[in-house]
Amino acid sequence: MQETLFCLSVGHLLPFTMSDFNSTDFTNPSNLILLGIPGLEAAHVWISIPFCTMYTIAILGNFTILFIVKREPSLHLPMYYFLCMLAVTDLVLSTSILPKMLSIFWFNSREINFSACLTQMYFILSFSAMESGILVAMAFDRYVAICEPLRHSTTLKNPVVAKIGLAVVLRGVILILPYPFLVRRLPYCRTNIIPHTYCEHIALVKLACTDIHISSYYSLSVAFLVISLDVFFIAVSYTQILRAIFSLPTKDARLKTFGTCGSHLCVILASYIPHLFSALMQRFGHNVALHLCVLIDNVYLLVPPILNPIIYGVRTQQIRDRLLQPFTHKGT
Repeated sequence: MQETLFCLSVGHLLPFTMSDFNSTDFTNPSNLILLGIPGLEAAHVWISIPFCTMYTIAILGNFTILFIVKREPSLHLPMYYFLCMLAVTDLVLSTSILPKMLSIFWFNSREINFSACLTQMYFILSFSAMESGILVAMAFDRYVAICEPLRHSTTLKNPVVAKIGLAVVLRGVILILPYPFLVRRLPYCRTNIIPHTYCEHIALVKLACTDIHISSYYSLSVAFLVISLDVFFIAVSYTQILRAIFSLPTKDARLKTFGTCGSHLCVILASYIPHLFSALMQRFGHNVALHLCVLIDNVYLLVPPILNPIIYGVRTQQIRDRLLQPFTHKGT
């Protein structure tokens, strides 16, 4: 889960509370203030350039994947249906973050309604959980395709793929649903300033002036449940896949079969390595500068939506050929 801003401790919040304004008592603030990247306000315009570029690449790349799969009948297969689900998830995830972030950088538009903040938080967390679930579904598809190739077309029929997609969506929706309700019920009396570019869960609950253990424990439980289970199922799938690959008679056959998993493995690494890095920051990064923590949080969320369409576009021959087809025809 995207429990980012692990570096943010209460000590980080105190300078903003004490220096920017006096504490006032309010149960639920009508508006919150997103600072952007604390300490780097003067460089916000320059920082916006790479983030705007990242957003543009994510939008174009994922829409291109959706367009190619829709237009090419040979790609109407479970693997590419799951890829389309991943593309939609990436589009929603990046769009939940970037527009508001860029408005902060470009127009100094830091105010956000409390309900809008909770909605943004919910979308980020739920679609992050969905993305992880889709990676598990894609691992299952690779398992059936390699370990049970004769049963692939009968096991993963379109209705089955639709049910898997629905299960992934419902899991993300239901597990994350308590988050906004737990946050809304908290009383706030410290500040309405969030030292971040988006409504990050931990940063938001730390503004409360009461015990936050229920919200924190639920957050950790969901994060552990989702990530640990998903990684476990992916690991089991690839253990079986590797056993099947190593049982093949020739080296060429082993390499060719393993190559069909290359794109998925790259996407898994792009998704889970940043999560591991953030977990390490949570454990050992308490003395890291706040602006660096915020930058890491943003990169953590925004890199996968950029890399996923690039990885599949470069490594998957069917998508690559369809993408290059207009240029190839011009050259002939």
